[in-house]
Amino acid sequence: MSVQYPRGRATAGEKPGNEPEEVKLQNASKQIVQNAILRAVQQVSQESQRREERISDNQGHIQLGVGELTKKHEKK
Repeated sequence: MSVQYPRGRATAGEKPGNEPEEVKLQNASKQIVQNAILRAVQQVSQESQRREERISDNQGHIQLGVGELTKKHEKK
């Protein structure tokens, strides 16, 4: 009687800790892709946050500028 395992799993005679090279490569590849996606998401998030801060800063300057113009007109 022989024991059959699904593809990518340990076969009879192999220790569970000894994964075939193909499985190791697939796992490493998945980890690389996951890390790349995580870095990309973090980068987009940081860029969005910086963009929002610049917009907020610019709106603050515009509001200050309008206030200054009003004060100048009041002095005349």
